[in-house]
Parts: sequence; structure tokens; C-alpha cells
Amino acid sequence: MKFHYGKALAAVFMLLGMFSCKSEYQALLEGYDEEAKYAAAFDYFNQGKFSKASQLFESLSVTTSGTSRDDTIHYYWGLSNYRYKDFYTAETNFQEFTEKFPRSPFAESASFLRIDCLYKQTLRYELDQSSSVQTITAIGEFLNNFPRTEHLDECRDMLSDLSLRLDRKAYEGAKLYYKMEDYLAARIALKNVLKEDSDNFYREEILYYTAKSSYKYAQLSVPEKQRERYLTFIDDYFNFVGEYEESQYRREMDALYRRAQKALGRSVEDGEDDETSEKDFEKERKLLRSKSE
Repeated sequence: MKFHYGKALAAVFMLLGMFSCKSEYQALLEGYDEEAKYAAAFDYFNQGKFSKASQLFESLSVTTSGTSRDDTIHYYWGLSNYRYKDFYTAETNFQEFTEKFPRSPFAESASFLRIDCLYKQTLRYELDQSSSVQTITAIGEFLNNFPRTEHLDECRDMLSDLSLRLDRKAYEGAKLYYKMEDYLAARIALKNVLKEDSDNFYREEILYYTAKSSYKYAQLSVPEKQRERYLTFIDDYFNFVGEYEESQYRREMDALYRRAQKALGRSVEDGEDDETSEKDFEKERKLLRSKSE
């Protein structure tokens, strides 16, 4: 019985302690003791209690506006939200900071952390990429404002990743027409991708699917239209092999070229892979890739 009484008493004291701590924090948050609030905000921050620190810094931002502490409080308000992984709020904090305190010692750090917040909110390539475009623009502005920044490598890594996402988004969007077997639309869409960005990371694949689209479009056309369309494929074929002579797609492209020449009534040297199917070429490429790995 004594044992149970002791446990119950301990639980009561624990609850009282919790309520006492809570009321103490609330009293501090709602009070007007700026010095105590300032000290507590940093104390909570250093303890890793970023949510409480953020609320205290936010409260201080009202009463210390225009003072020498103003930029410090606004910076740590944003940093508290950043450490708490509330990147949406932190980005807003740092955006407002850079506009309000452009000459602050914290300006570069706040600007970079804003970019990092934007970057962390970007989406995978299948989804809307407007946030990626916004982040790329923000990185450009940051590097223009701070050309000697210590975050240069991090910025380059972010730019590389975001650019790759945009390239893949464009490539996969155009390739979708090929998957839908709308080969004319696929060829147009794929060529437009390179027209807008000739350095697209997936340039080899884009040229490959451009040629395949023109070949399939010719192959499925009525006889009176096939000649013109096979000639279009041949142009696409030479564009491809001219750039990627040693491509993993070369054997397949050569086979399609020979088939197109035969369809045009031209004599060509027979190739052993002329009857190889598309799936067989893909299996062959996968095997070669696995061996190289």
C-alpha cells in the first residue's frame, strides 16, 4: 500500500511540475520582461526547443523593432523555424529579413537559408516544377549578390539537381506521346524540347525517340505517304548518329535505317539484326549496361 501511495505521489508532483513549467513559459511569452524573454529565447534555442524559441522570438520582434537587436531577433526567429523544419514559415521569415536588413551581418546566411527552404519544398520531376523555377531564380539572385559566398558548391549542386528535374520533366512529357503511339505528335514535341533547350541532359534519348517516332509514323502511313516520311526518318537517323556514333542505340538505329532504305526500294547491305525486334534490342542494352556496372 505504501508503495502505491509513493508512486501516486510522484505522479502528482510530476504533473504539478509540468503545469508549473507550462504556466511559467506562457507567463514569459505573454509578459513584458524583454530581457527575460530574450535570454529564454536563446536558452530554448540552444536546448533544441525550436518551437518555443520561435514563439519567443516572434513576440520579441514586435517590441524590439528598430533597436540594435532587431535583425538578430528576426534572424533567429527564422532559424528557429528552419531548425524545427517548418520550411514554409522559415522561408517567409528569411525573405522578409533580406528585404528589411540587406546590410545585416546575417544577410548572406539568411539569403542562403531562404534558398535552402525553397529547395526543400521543390517537388519530384513528375509534379509541377514552378517551385523549381522559383528556386533557380533565387539561387541566381543570391550568387549575383554574394559571388564569393562559401555556399557556392551547395548552390551548384542545387542548380544541377533542379536543372536535371526540369530536363527530365520536359523529356518525359514529350516522350508520353510516343508511349501513346501518337508518333507525329511525339516527334514534334521531342524536337520542341531541344528547340527550347538544346543542352537538355537527355538529348541522346530525345534524338533517339525523335528518329523512332518518325520511323514508326512512316511505317504506319498509307503507301502514298511513306516515301516522304521514310526520308524524314533518314534525316533524323543521320542527326542521331552524327552526334552519338557510339550510342547504345546505334545498332537499333542502323537496323531501322536499313529497313527504311529497303522500303524506299534502295539496295543496302543486309545486316544480321534487321529482323531483331524492339524488345530484343532493349534486352540487349540492359545486358550491356549490367555488364558495365
